[in-house]
Amino acid sequence: MDLRAARPDEAGALSGLTMRSKAHWGYDAAFLAACQDVLRLRADEIVARRTVVAERDGTTLGVATLDGEPPDGELGLLFVEPKALGRGVGRVLYRHVLAEAARLGFTRVRIESDPHAEGFYLVMGAERQGTHRGMPVFLAWPVRPEPSWAVAWGAGGPTVHVGNVAEFNGQFTGRVRGPDHYSCMAAFCGQRPAMIVLPQQVDDWWGRHAGAVLGWGDVEVRGGIADDGRVSKAILDQPELVENLTSRGFPVLPWGRTAAFDPISPSSPGVLAAIGRYESKRHAHALFTSLASEHPGIVVPAQRPAGSRRALARDLAGGTKVVLKREYGVGGSGTLIVSPETKGLRALARRWADGVLVEEYVEGSDLNRNPTFDAVIDPGGEVHPVGAGLMDVDATSYRGVTVGPGVLPGPLADTAVEFGIAVGRILAAEHYRGWYDVDFVTDQSGRLAPVEINLRLTGPAVAFHVQAALDRLRGGHHFVRTLDWLPLGARLPSAALRAHVGHVSQRCQEFGATLLVTIPTAAFDPVPYLGVAVAARSSQALTEAENAVRDANAALGEMFGDLRVTPRDAPAARRRRARPRRSSR
Repeated sequence: MDLRAARPDEAGALSGLTMRSKAHWGYDAAFLAACQDVLRLRADEIVARRTVVAERDGTTLGVATLDGEPPDGELGLLFVEPKALGRGVGRVLYRHVLAEAARLGFTRVRIESDPHAEGFYLVMGAERQGTHRGMPVFLAWPVRPEPSWAVAWGAGGPTVHVGNVAEFNGQFTGRVRGPDHYSCMAAFCGQRPAMIVLPQQVDDWWGRHAGAVLGWGDVEVRGGIADDGRVSKAILDQPELVENLTSRGFPVLPWGRTAAFDPISPSSPGVLAAIGRYESKRHAHALFTSLASEHPGIVVPAQRPAGSRRALARDLAGGTKVVLKREYGVGGSGTLIVSPETKGLRALARRWADGVLVEEYVEGSDLNRNPTFDAVIDPGGEVHPVGAGLMDVDATSYRGVTVGPGVLPGPLADTAVEFGIAVGRILAAEHYRGWYDVDFVTDQSGRLAPVEINLRLTGPAVAFHVQAALDRLRGGHHFVRTLDWLPLGARLPSAALRAHVGHVSQRCQEFGATLLVTIPTAAFDPVPYLGVAVAARSSQALTEAENAVRDANAALGEMFGDLRVTPRDAPAARRRRARPRRSSR
């Protein structure tokens, strides 16, 4: 099948095609006569309406138009010869129109559909908005060009994803504590996974669920390979698995680069040294200080080594709020906010004195308190900005992030992006290649205070990848909110959990939102929880869907009230037990 621009001298023939296609649905002569003027193509409109024709062997099979001017357009006509219906002509024309709309800068396309075509537009991903003069009305969002960061990260094709979260964290603590539920998040960081390798066993339904939501299709998931979290060793102990990972020519992407992973997929020279240097809170702070003078919207909090245990005790008793930071720590682990009201200051000084950093606490409001910026450095050293998001942080514990249009005020986002790119250029000059982010807090005057660099995938990286996948699948620019630690209310058998997710997904759809389970394995913990991502086209729909998920999870506790864990006591248990284990973001 070929597509080409229509010619003005075809106007009469194409008008005849539209009428034959309309008549196919059994309308009477009076109705068709009333439609004739609306469905007629005039010679002087062919070019202005961007008319395209589908043909095979010189025979015209269908016609479509893209009407209007950016940013809002309309699919004015899309008609197929009755004898060619069901042969994919409509799909090809529809996708062409949306691709052309994206190229020309349209942000959405309105469709006033014949009732008989409603199912077609739903299958194609358009969203129903209501009716107009008895006709179903849809909106479709053009698919934008693939962002440069996605191509830089995964080379523009399928990738192998390895969830070595516990192993990455363990290189700084001296021991691997695993497996880590957070490893499931590695599954989402690429355009389409050719294979997913995880330390823990995951149920088959989860891979099918993720593949259906994100348009992957069937994906091989190899779970349960490393109960102790030592994923690289487990892979190397299975030559068949090493061959499977590396023989197909796909990039093999771990959560983070480690020396243990290098025999499987070697890092670029200098990458591991850069990770060791700038995952350090001390070296990151020095880098921030060196760049701050060139960025007026940036303020760097004072930081210094604590010194002796006695000196630290004096600092903590000094009447001001401070932040204690161990040199290495992720997701809030190794970081503690201490105020004069904190109990047991002497005991804290004993536990934290060894090598701890004391950092000035940056006062600020809750609004836009925790921005983050993500980017990718490609093999040539070029920095590709991914975007800025707003994290949800409880004290120092990361809980999730929201990304999407206008999530951060423009000036704040611009400052985060400009400073984050400057950081990336230094990292690139020191031979780092791969994903990184810079996290900030906002002070009371609206300036950004950078607090750490992460040279690996992160929780926000997952949100950006989910957003890109849905934008690729459905067009437009989605809002995505990740909720990494959502109390479940009760432990469920696998089949019951799958049914619960299906029910909650349908509830989210009522708000125009999509639910994706990102962490299923913790549903079977003593204090069960799920990690989820919620996506929608508006922030209001996002919040309504989040509330629906929280309510449905809490309702499980009411159904299983005889169990030890209920919605009332689960959050307290989570604070006591779960957060110290969650060392990743």
